[in-house]
Amino acid sequence: MIRNSSHSSLLRRLARRIAGPLLLPFASQQPAARLLRSTARQQWKLLALNLGSSLVEAFSEGATLAVIFLALELLSAPSGGAVLNLGRYPSIGFPGPLQEAVAQAPRTPLFLSLLTLAVVLQVLMSLSAYLNQVSVGYFAARCMVSVKTLIHQRILALSYACASGYRVGDLLNYAGQGPVAINTTITALSQLLVNGLLLFTYLGVLLALSPWLLVGAAAMALLITLVQKQLLPRIRDGSQRLTVSQVRLGSRITEDIQGLRLLHSLGQLEAADRTVLDQMHELEALQRRQTRLTSAISPIARVLPVLAIAVIAALSLLAFGGRVTGVLPSLATFVLALQRMNMRMEVIAGVFTRLSNNSASIERLNEILSPACKEFRRLGGVPFRALERGIRFEDVSLCYEPDSPPALDGVSFTLPKGHTLALVGTSGAGKSSIADLLTGLYAPTGGRILIDEQDLATLHLPSWQQRLGVVSQDTFLFNASLAENIAFGCGWATRADVQAAAARAQAAGFIAELPQGLDTLVGERGYRLSGGQRQRISLARAILRNPELLILDEATSALDSQSERLVQQAIEQFERQRTVLVIAHRLSTIVNADTILVVERGRIVEQGSHAELLGQGVAYAGLWRQQLGREQAVSG
Repeated sequence: MIRNSSHSSLLRRLARRIAGPLLLPFASQQPAARLLRSTARQQWKLLALNLGSSLVEAFSEGATLAVIFLALELLSAPSGGAVLNLGRYPSIGFPGPLQEAVAQAPRTPLFLSLLTLAVVLQVLMSLSAYLNQVSVGYFAARCMVSVKTLIHQRILALSYACASGYRVGDLLNYAGQGPVAINTTITALSQLLVNGLLLFTYLGVLLALSPWLLVGAAAMALLITLVQKQLLPRIRDGSQRLTVSQVRLGSRITEDIQGLRLLHSLGQLEAADRTVLDQMHELEALQRRQTRLTSAISPIARVLPVLAIAVIAALSLLAFGGRVTGVLPSLATFVLALQRMNMRMEVIAGVFTRLSNNSASIERLNEILSPACKEFRRLGGVPFRALERGIRFEDVSLCYEPDSPPALDGVSFTLPKGHTLALVGTSGAGKSSIADLLTGLYAPTGGRILIDEQDLATLHLPSWQQRLGVVSQDTFLFNASLAENIAFGCGWATRADVQAAAARAQAAGFIAELPQGLDTLVGERGYRLSGGQRQRISLARAILRNPELLILDEATSALDSQSERLVQQAIEQFERQRTVLVIAHRLSTIVNADTILVVERGRIVEQGSHAELLGQGVAYAGLWRQQLGREQAVSG
């Protein structure tokens, strides 16, 4: 009774040890675990196939060991009399009819039959292993699609203010490493399930053969567990530090590539290279340390069983001393089962190591999927149809950070429909902040913005944004054709619509000179086009949208005089009968605006027409004289 109790306790401890990591993803409330549970409910047939194939694989392995035992017993049985006496092995539990049939069977046909059965069982085991890998691969593929889609949706669901707080390299790392982390987890859990079932199969065989010899196997498992308890926390800590270093390095390289023009212009290429090299050395040191830790478990797991088998072989005569003819089959089967169990324990140890190594990636995945400490873009609201009367700012304030000074402070103005409103002022005065509020990139921290007397905060934001046309100094083009860039966001547009928009934006001339015309690929961020050409493509995109409000954020400030003249001509033709907000760098481009607002330190200090403001002779007049003097100096 005591022996059976100790055996049951050992099996329970091993079951908890193996089942714990299997059940953790289905018990945790972290986003990654919830995703696994949701996918598991949807793909329950795959999981059922995986579990069934794992059980068949374990059964086939156990049955194979039993057949090997019978074959060895047959070879060692004395000639004459009964071929086998299975009654000597009550702990193995051979059925009575099987014992009688085997005892009367001829030796040679029985041996060949046992060999055939062993081969059939191994084929069945191989097929089960194949089905197991296919089912877990299908499940992992579904989970990878789900998590990659979810990460992309999560990044797009963040408000612009929240998303802009992340580095581009961090977001790319989330999108790239999250699915890999999920795939690693699923593969590891599947291996843990299969090898755990096989481990219990071997334990059952070893218990049936000799419970005393199993003490050696238990000691081996205990030693491996102790080694893991020492190494796994260090592996998890090293994995987190390694992940942080990899993300930092990836972000730095991404920023260097994005800022190549700046690095070249300021002669900072060598400095950037040194910085990356220092981070590379740090990453190499962490990687080496992690390699030492993760590589330590496998050799230990290999050495301990050899020692255990040597001790078991020496003590086997004492354990099987009462059964002279059964020593060879029992010992050989025991050693084979123990050796195969050791292989499974080595795999399980490696799985625990991979799960620990993967823990930092899972934590990063949970970090981006968790809604905590994140601000999401506004959903719902009243759909926007058309601009009927105009736009009004009422005492609007904006702070980008809680502790930072306000970018806007008590701004109030009105932009009637069909009018052109220009914003002028020095850099950092708050002009672009007004445009950011109108486009919905940020929400005001005070006051309100009214669209036809409807608070912008109550409008359905996408329906408002889709009726805007924005042309800014920093034009973004996708690595696609000119036609695709112009028609972006306008799925209804025909080829003729795109050509008409390009013509109105003064872009048809240079497009016609390109070998592939509108089908020309513009390259990453439009690098194959000049600044003026990019601006005209951006303007064509805005024209095609037929916007209710056109926002020009210093659209010509970085252009040469010829490009500026072409863009300005296109803008002036399109501005007629349009509601336009212009952020002006060159004051000469907004002399015909209906209203000009002079912005200083987040406040409107002057407003009026060009002639009225010049007549007042204060802030705007000073800016006009300064710019006029610089232009005369350059021309002279």
